[in-house]
Amino acid sequence: MRVGDIEIGAGDFVTMAGPCSVETDIQLISTACHVRSAGARILRGGAFKPRSSPYAFQGHGLAGLQMLARARERSGLPVVTEVMSECDVAMVAEYADMLQIGSRNMENFALLEAAAQSGKPILLKRGMVATLSDFLRSAEIVLENGNPNVILCERGIRTFETALRNTFDVSAIVLLKQISHLPVIADPSHAAGCRDLVPALARIAVTAGADGLLVEVHPSPDDAWSDGDQTLSFADFDEMMVSLKPYVGLRERRNDPVHAEAIAMGEAQ
Repeated sequence: MRVGDIEIGAGDFVTMAGPCSVETDIQLISTACHVRSAGARILRGGAFKPRSSPYAFQGHGLAGLQMLARARERSGLPVVTEVMSECDVAMVAEYADMLQIGSRNMENFALLEAAAQSGKPILLKRGMVATLSDFLRSAEIVLENGNPNVILCERGIRTFETALRNTFDVSAIVLLKQISHLPVIADPSHAAGCRDLVPALARIAVTAGADGLLVEVHPSPDDAWSDGDQTLSFADFDEMMVSLKPYVGLRERRNDPVHAEAIAMGEAQ
């Protein structure tokens, strides 16, 4: 699947990073430029924010989309952002390179159809209580509406365990890679809900075979307008990206046909 010049699911590991919420031009552009320097290839940021509390920051809307466009111009990174309503698809698609369907909207079929028909690549997050069958049926809605460019995102599900914000279903990554042709990425930020755990869950995702990551990064996470507890600082993000390199290297060698053939020959002997 292509987002501009970037191929996702073709062997390269692609990190998408940025703030949970688009706040200001300074916050967004500084984050975009920093995550690019550390190896991220796509900028994430929410212009519209579906929040559990009506009193929480809900996003800047159109003004946020315009900030994302300016950050793309300054950093050169393509943009992925969430669309929450079929009525907003055309507006969001005007500014975004990829449309995100959030976990709360995974089974909003009218939104899925409208997003598919925009022609933009779709980043589809697994619903909080969705089975993998539910998840794949939602992906099929996009495919049946003529859009083959779908990325599946495992972001943790709700279970009886309450120690973390969500339960990271790493087995879903392994299984989806076996039963589907679609790229699969992981969102360790939402899976953990705690920034200290994000790097470890990211390494687990790489080992499980994920094609990329979706990670929240902010210049000052403690001052973030949303999800600060699970957001990495610039220094934390840099450290995580360095720690991922040997895992990504192993993954790429495992996916290399020549390397795989050499392993098979060694096992046969």
